[in-house]
Amino acid sequence: MYSEILVPTDGSKAAERAIEHALDIAKTYGARIHALYVVDTSIYTSLDAGADVVIDALEREGEVATRHVREAAEEAGVEVDAEVVTGTAYRSIHDYIENHDIDLVVMGTHGRTGLSHYLLGSVTERVVRTCPVPVLTVRMGDEDAEAEAEAEAEAAPTDEADE
Repeated sequence: MYSEILVPTDGSKAAERAIEHALDIAKTYGARIHALYVVDTSIYTSLDAGADVVIDALEREGEVATRHVREAAEEAGVEVDAEVVTGTAYRSIHDYIENHDIDLVVMGTHGRTGLSHYLLGSVTERVVRTCPVPVLTVRMGDEDAEAEAEAEAEAAPTDEADE
């Protein structure tokens, strides 16, 4: 039923849970896993100062994220390909699906709602709405979501430094 499974990853806890599900499905069907990290360059222009530095850092982050998927797949005895690409996230995922005959996408979702969902958007939602193949979305556990929200809040700049 499934022979080529795409796992778009961003290295998050949500992606971690998706990897577990994808590996289980791949072992069941004897499928190959494709790990994909997209450096979303749509938010940068050639006029942005330092854009090259940010993109290089994101590419390195992508190498780490896809290496993690590769190692997990190899440990599970599942064949794996991994790639880091640049472009608009959902379009790059669609291009990969078409170019590699993907028949299932397994991806994590952060489960954001309300204003944060509106402001941040959702690559997963866009893929689900427009994807030509089945998409399995895996929501991270509540404890992971709380931990991620706390980490984001701690990393956010505060006005205290300006005082």
